[in-house]
Amino acid sequence: MVSLAGSQIPSPGQSPCAAARSQRRGAGYSMRTIRSALLQPDSCPGSPHVAAAYDAAGADSDMENLTDSVIDFHLSELAATAGPAHPAAVAKSDIRELIGVSGAIPALVPLLRSTDPVAQESAVTALLNLSLEERNRSAITAAGAIKPLVYALRTGTASAKQNAACALLSLSGIEENRATIGACGAIPPLVALLSAGSTRGKKDALTTLYRLCSARRNKERAVSAGAVVPLIHLVGERGSGTSEKAMVVLASLAGIVEGRDAVVEAGGIPALVETIEDGPAREREFAVVALLQLCSECPRNRALLVREGAIPPLVALSQSGSARAKHKAETLLGYLREQRQGGGGCRVEPVAASSLARFIVLRCVTFSLTPTSGSAAPSIWVTYSYT
Repeated sequence: MVSLAGSQIPSPGQSPCAAARSQRRGAGYSMRTIRSALLQPDSCPGSPHVAAAYDAAGADSDMENLTDSVIDFHLSELAATAGPAHPAAVAKSDIRELIGVSGAIPALVPLLRSTDPVAQESAVTALLNLSLEERNRSAITAAGAIKPLVYALRTGTASAKQNAACALLSLSGIEENRATIGACGAIPPLVALLSAGSTRGKKDALTTLYRLCSARRNKERAVSAGAVVPLIHLVGERGSGTSEKAMVVLASLAGIVEGRDAVVEAGGIPALVETIEDGPAREREFAVVALLQLCSECPRNRALLVREGAIPPLVALSQSGSARAKHKAETLLGYLREQRQGGGGCRVEPVAASSLARFIVLRCVTFSLTPTSGSAAPSIWVTYSYT
């Protein structure tokens, strides 16, 4: 493992063995710091940074704000994050830049293809660390590191794969790199991490996939690589920190027709409805965002959503969730109302209409509410009669 946290020079009275142990401890600390900072919003969901991202914009940009608050990493905050925890971190940014301009990057790139697993992992870790300095990313890209990093992502140790995913995530901060990373074959090994990786590896893969899938062609690549099925499995892994991220990536893939079809075919609608029914508040909010992506332009999916019994939990969310969750739930309920009125382009099948009719009674019993025209969500249901 290569540490770039600072030079560990033995003191005059320090033995070489003691110096080596100190270097290993420093390397371990360095990687823990990198990981926690790359995915800081995940480990600190209530932090001011997350709250600021979460409340930054209005309803029209809810999707972007929601995803950024759970997925986005803030490399610009890394120095501030690491600084108080370790005195040597104060100079890290300057050290990274100095190493970058001193010619280390081209020397590290060939080691990414090394047959020695330790050498390969060390090179990946070093380039990840260097990439945290924004000015080094262009140099790493220019040195031809993207394709070898993808190679390490496919062939390396578990740790090397995770670090390679994070390094590619860092390089994807340059928008032009996202298409290049996808074209170099990064999507399939990232999808493989979703199924076979550790919890940490799954989180790294989810974060990188989300960032790469801002490019439409990478969405298509992710669907073709079979990303949807493991993503839906991860939606059900409550409490691991992967569920929210998986729903965000699903919402992104649902932005293309192939993605919507794949999510529906793999059983994504029932999984998301189940999350809205009994998931934690935060996960319920992400589930409704994903369902909005699936249903906003697809009448068939709206009918499927009604048949899955989504209306009761959606109405509950529209009345008891956060302000943002209420707004999204009411918007989705509005789509279902259009569907029933025929505005969505196809008629709801009788089984779906029956679900609506049954829910009128269920709602009055369960929530003890009298529908009135003064409430947006209840007004949807008092305008219909069923026989």
